[in-house]
Amino acid sequence: MKHKHNQFDMSQAKGLDAGQAESLFSRIGQSFRKSHQNEQRETQAIDAEEAKRLVDCFETANLGWFWSTDRSGRLIYISVNTAKAVGKDISELVGSSFADLFETSENDAEQNRSLRFILTKHRKFADIPFKTADVEEDIWWDLTGIPQFDRDGEFDGFVGIGKDVTERICAKQEESRLAHYDSLTGLSNRALMSKKLDSTLSAFKQQKRACALLQIDLDRFKLINDTLGHPAGDTLLKNVADRLMRLLSGRGEVARVGGDEFQVLLPDWDDRGELSDLADAIISSLSQPYTVEGSRCVIGASVGIAISPFDGRVPEDLIRSADMSLYAAKGAGRGRFSFFSEKLLEAVNERKILEDDLRDALNRNEIELHYQPLVKSKTDKVSCFEALMRWNHHERGSISPGIFVPIAEETKLVLELGTWAIQRACQDAMLWPGKVRVAVNVSPIQFADPSLPKIVEQALKSSGLHPDRLELEITESVFLEETAETEEMFASLKRLGVRLALDDFGTGYSSLSYLQNAPFDKIKIDQSFVRGSNKPGSRNGAIIAAIVALADALKMDTTAEGIEAHDELAWIKSLNVSQIQGYIYSKPIVQEEVLGHFGSGEWKIEPEGPALQRDDRMSIFRKVRIIFGDSYEAAVVRNLSKSGALIEGLICLPERTKLVVDLGDGQLAVATVRRTNDNQMGVEFEQRLINDGFGGLCTRRRVSPYLIAAAGLPDAKSVQLAIS
Repeated sequence: MKHKHNQFDMSQAKGLDAGQAESLFSRIGQSFRKSHQNEQRETQAIDAEEAKRLVDCFETANLGWFWSTDRSGRLIYISVNTAKAVGKDISELVGSSFADLFETSENDAEQNRSLRFILTKHRKFADIPFKTADVEEDIWWDLTGIPQFDRDGEFDGFVGIGKDVTERICAKQEESRLAHYDSLTGLSNRALMSKKLDSTLSAFKQQKRACALLQIDLDRFKLINDTLGHPAGDTLLKNVADRLMRLLSGRGEVARVGGDEFQVLLPDWDDRGELSDLADAIISSLSQPYTVEGSRCVIGASVGIAISPFDGRVPEDLIRSADMSLYAAKGAGRGRFSFFSEKLLEAVNERKILEDDLRDALNRNEIELHYQPLVKSKTDKVSCFEALMRWNHHERGSISPGIFVPIAEETKLVLELGTWAIQRACQDAMLWPGKVRVAVNVSPIQFADPSLPKIVEQALKSSGLHPDRLELEITESVFLEETAETEEMFASLKRLGVRLALDDFGTGYSSLSYLQNAPFDKIKIDQSFVRGSNKPGSRNGAIIAAIVALADALKMDTTAEGIEAHDELAWIKSLNVSQIQGYIYSKPIVQEEVLGHFGSGEWKIEPEGPALQRDDRMSIFRKVRIIFGDSYEAAVVRNLSKSGALIEGLICLPERTKLVVDLGDGQLAVATVRRTNDNQMGVEFEQRLINDGFGGLCTRRRVSPYLIAAAGLPDAKSVQLAIS
């Protein structure tokens, strides 16, 4: 902060009379002579008036000011102007502790560099900067002090000189700030974050502590720069920085390390449940609309997470792991987070192979459409089918859409695949009963393609399907660019007579304004609102009821997705949703099965499923190790959910036996055997697993590699502490 220097006023010098000036100058002269004993010429004595004149001249010229203390460190003399500079009257200062005038940082106190400590040493000191305490503006002084001794050699206080160096210190601080802080956002820059990461990991390695590093990349930021200009982009980055700082609220170090890249360092964070909650909060916060120069801007964010010491013990390794996690999150569709795991290393190579194979998949007839029924909630009769793309790879078999769809979008292959899907769906729907509709997903990339209306028109014309029987499902992300082109695309599609459905409502950038303007015929309520909506304390039921009421007022249908259990079905029906979609009615089926169910001209489905909704279970084949007693045995996990697993390949243990499931990479899950059958065991985890951000599950915490090494796995006797 800039210091406004006070010019010396001669009329205020009366605080120092001639006698005081002579005494002060005498003490200074004695010190000067003692420090120059080897010089041949000595300073001559001066009278009181001359001493006062010299002191006044020195302070009037702003060369500095004199100070003097007694042996206890209390002020004997300080100039009137200096008293004014520190905001006090001279009468308050004389007799007070000189050291109390200056701040003492914790670092100074720890390293014995405080003025109070220096004064106790009774030694000369020179040109040491100190900051004035308890003043609004930053004022810095360079202090020089010379100890005084009486005729018996006893310490008798200090005399010294102070010099205002505020301008120099502030300039140095500004230079340091520019070197270590981002000039646009005020956040730490890459250089400073690198130093902090290095020092943190070095210290934590000795202390065997953990820390997390988050890599954050803004999605679609380049579009804002290109359309609104760099000044708007700069303003947006400042807003992003402000949101991150408010969200972190001092819990970690935030840095801007690139154009639209940010890092967050979180000391002592290793709970992946808490980290996933934070990552979700970051994505949600940064994805809310911004107002920049009168324009509404919506961007997104992807987050990669790495945790030391598990994912790297030195900065280079931890940053590489976080970067790879970020790449995985962006590859999975953006607006997501991902933890680092060793499988990501394999995924990078796998992705390249799949990308090459996907280019030839249509020509090999490996892509097909499966259809999942949507039933009327009041009659359980099928009224629509959603067309879902499936890839039957010639060597690998079925490839999950969660894997190949993001690849298709990133490589723009989605345009070719999307065109094929619209054409094929229209052809298949022509063979269904006359009023049954088909719904086809349209990606944001397709929606931005000016040729989409022509593609839809051609598909309707060549198949003969009535436009009203085709629904195009569009996600909220198409509203990231509220442009004239977006409005024209909606208008062009509606002129064709097709129906438009807003997919995954509530999970994106929800703004009611586009429901007012966009001509939707249906709202699809995302299954994240459906799941657990009937549980005590859940607000999802109220949200769904509000969505239904809104849709009714706008004369739109509603569809609830992902219904699997009877308790959820009854609850959703009570909320008056128009249509229901989920495994409780049917999984996606091929065209031949669809035709087989319409023998009577309509298909009424009796819901089948569990009475109560339970955690999602993933059918997998995963090699693990089981720790029980003194044994460390190999086994295979067949089914895995957040609450438990089905394990086989091991002699079944008695029910209620406690064991540890080693999922690898430091993931040790304490579990209890709940049921056994032949060579299979159903176990329940003591602490639920969490989403790893990449479609899988992981433990909240991992056992430090330091402890694993100390435990000497595979001899895992020490791990039994986790069970007790």
